[in-house]
Amino acid sequence: MKLLDKLIIKDFLKTYLFVVLMLIMVVLVLDFTEKNDTYIRNNVPTSEVLQYMLNYGLYLNNLLTPITVFISVIFITSKMAGRTEIIAILSSGVSFMRMLVPFLLSAILIAVVSFLLNGWVLPVATAGVSQFKVEYLDKQQQSNQQNIHIQVAPDVFAYISSYYTSNNSGYKFTLEHIEEGKLLSKFSADRIVWDTTTNAWSAKNWKLRELQEMGERWDAGVEMDTTLSITPNDFDLPLNHHETLTLPKLTEQIKILEERGADNISYYRIEKYVRFMSPFAAILLTFIGVIVSAKKTRGGSGFKIALGFLLAFVYIILFLLSRTFAEAGTAYPVLAVWIPNMVFGLTGLILYKTIPR
Repeated sequence: MKLLDKLIIKDFLKTYLFVVLMLIMVVLVLDFTEKNDTYIRNNVPTSEVLQYMLNYGLYLNNLLTPITVFISVIFITSKMAGRTEIIAILSSGVSFMRMLVPFLLSAILIAVVSFLLNGWVLPVATAGVSQFKVEYLDKQQQSNQQNIHIQVAPDVFAYISSYYTSNNSGYKFTLEHIEEGKLLSKFSADRIVWDTTTNAWSAKNWKLRELQEMGERWDAGVEMDTTLSITPNDFDLPLNHHETLTLPKLTEQIKILEERGADNISYYRIEKYVRFMSPFAAILLTFIGVIVSAKKTRGGSGFKIALGFLLAFVYIILFLLSRTFAEAGTAYPVLAVWIPNMVFGLTGLILYKTIPR
């Protein structure tokens, strides 16, 4: 059986890599064809296009993992079933679970590689894709933001009417300290500027209003250095910022947001949950794929491969829905993120009860 294990693992991984490369190449060719005119019009350097395609390919690899794993498993198992190899293996006294071992070992290897890619490689690639789109494909996008609200501490809220990344300056700035719905103090300035020498904000034409039990206290000035737990990077974050952080940086960012009491921390937490959850998809889909394609049928492997596509797409759709549900503010985001794995895990157990021994 050890020789057969090696053959199955080798065939599985070889087929998986082939399917991954083929699907990625097809998508990249279509993407290049669609954007080629834009590349020419914006004079995009060839090296930048190649780097973008490499980063986008890594992103596609992560996105297509459920499909590629399922297709690879079904293709190999259907081929073995068509040659009656599975019947021969089971007839020799080998249990179905023992026959699953090389498939699951291959899936575990893919899951480990997927986890490493998700944690350390893919975020860098995602950041590269986002930067390329902003720099070359969305040149009309302005480098300023309007009406920015940031929670800098559990009871402290900052607001900037407009912020410009070109000179790291914001206009109509306010900082409010609110406890239990009551305003305790309000600091406002016509303009704030980031001083790169001191790494601090300088407020221009500022006013301070403090509400006390016996009245109010007012203060004002022309210029004052302020200490805030925010930097210019906090005003220049892309929409998918949580996807561009490596796992250690993601953990660090969650800690910073927890100290601030920020409202958007759920996106970062869910991203971390997903990175630990998604690698298990390779193992679950491998388990189901072997079960649904182990029986020899007259129709051959075509129907089973189509079924593999369908089930893999169902998994992806269920994953997207569960993530959206988690980001919407459910009380149990970890449970919501794990719904696809739980559903397919239960499906695999039910299917396992129906296979011939």
